[in-house]
Amino acid sequence: MNEEKKVEEIEVENREKKEDMQEENICEQEKKEQDIDIEKLKQQCKEYICVDCPVKKEMENLVLRTKADADNFRKRMEREKEQFLKYATEKLLEDIVPVIDNLELGLAHAKKVEACKDIVQGIEMTLDILLNTLRGHGLEPIDTTIGEPFDPNFHEAMAQEEREDMEPGRVSLIMQKGYKIKDRILRPAKVMVSKKQET
Repeated sequence: MNEEKKVEEIEVENREKKEDMQEENICEQEKKEQDIDIEKLKQQCKEYICVDCPVKKEMENLVLRTKADADNFRKRMEREKEQFLKYATEKLLEDIVPVIDNLELGLAHAKKVEACKDIVQGIEMTLDILLNTLRGHGLEPIDTTIGEPFDPNFHEAMAQEEREDMEPGRVSLIMQKGYKIKDRILRPAKVMVSKKQET
């Protein structure tokens, strides 16, 4: 009885092995057929598509244009990002400049009173710290001196005044300091401009 069972088990195993081998052979044959089909397809493409095909050339040109557009877009985005980072603090600095004006104005008036020496010293120190901090963020005062030629790139003319001691077209009075952030004007200096005396 046991021998019959063993013989049956061996026969079953042999049958399963044969079936597995047949399946493997079929898979290999299918792969070969697929490879042959791909090779045939490639050969047919080479035969039927001409080298000077206008559609192919148009597609190649379209691909080149698309690549160029993408490259230009990437460069433009990099430039815009760089500009944004360079001038990101512009609005904040614009809002802080009037604070500097008020501190300087308060300092000018306090210097006239002898009893305010300590306050003057405190305001000067605070103003220095503020200006140094803002300088670190790109804020620079526009150097304007009385007697220099009026420059509309850096100055805003508020009025003209007749001056004997000065050539016409010169800065005769600085009414409000100007500031720039890096190479961009944040606020032009507000000035009076000299003109010839009328007789």
